[in-house]
Amino acid sequence: MQDDILKLAYEVSQMTREKIHLIASVMNEAKFLAINTRIEAARVGQAGAAFGLLADEMGRISTRIVGIAAELRTATDSSTDRLLKAGNDLLVRGRGERLTDLALNVVDLIDRNLYERSCDVRWWATDSAMVQALESRTPQAYQYAADRLATILKSYTVYLDLFVVDPSGKVVACGRPQTHRSLLGYDMSGEAWFVRAMRTQSGEDYAVADVNRVPALNNEQAAIYSTAIRAGGEARGQVLGVLGIAFDWAPQAEAIVHGVRLSDVERGQTRVMLVDAHKRIIASSTGSGVSGEYCKFTPQEERGYYVSGDKLIAYAHTPGYETYKGLGWYGVLESTL
Repeated sequence: MQDDILKLAYEVSQMTREKIHLIASVMNEAKFLAINTRIEAARVGQAGAAFGLLADEMGRISTRIVGIAAELRTATDSSTDRLLKAGNDLLVRGRGERLTDLALNVVDLIDRNLYERSCDVRWWATDSAMVQALESRTPQAYQYAADRLATILKSYTVYLDLFVVDPSGKVVACGRPQTHRSLLGYDMSGEAWFVRAMRTQSGEDYAVADVNRVPALNNEQAAIYSTAIRAGGEARGQVLGVLGIAFDWAPQAEAIVHGVRLSDVERGQTRVMLVDAHKRIIASSTGSGVSGEYCKFTPQEERGYYVSGDKLIAYAHTPGYETYKGLGWYGVLESTL
């Protein structure tokens, strides 16, 4: 609708300029006709005196009309320029507000998704199979925990793997040992999510790491959520080790950035991104720059938009969802004007 208004304003402007130019052209012809009439009137002497007066009047009127046409052209150009600028500003504001809403939708969808992951890890850490594995520390208990994790993975397709880690940081059970052959026995003691999970104060707490490629998971992208496995599965029980769950980032994130409701034209000129707290691109509708590129945008508020060169940048900071505060991520849409 706004595009149609701007197009109409431009067409009216062009039509007005053409008609003014035509008027000026006709009046210039009339001026030349008046000059020729005066010349002829002077040549015939007294008999042409009346025609000379008429020619003078025609010349005066023609000059006045040409002047009015010039004034009208100046006024029309000025008004049209202001109209086009106002229309363009309106268009940018409309697009900016819409893209900002879409940016919020992008980060809100991933927050809601990850909120469920934070619930899953706290729930499964109380599973008797996980608790028994770390209480008895026998091969049979580890295998039972692995079988239980494999069963969970059949229903929860958003995970790369689930794994139990003992207090030293060693992975002692996982749900897909055949897929991730290096995971069992892998040393996770230096991972921030493991350290923070071991330090949690209760079963209601959890830790999470930003999206990264995980060597033990065949170098696939994952967001790892973790919490302590506690004695007896009690919220305040002694910490026995850690349950880690690896969210399969790529397909879930791609579904979100590709699922934004853009028109075919908008989709061809808009890049949809998820950006972490360090402005690192962790998902992109173009498929480029993921994990290796930083988004050059300058947020001034929690959400908004601005113009940079020929780009309209819209963004929204994570609002969190329920008890999930988020990780400081942004939804960002970069569109060509």
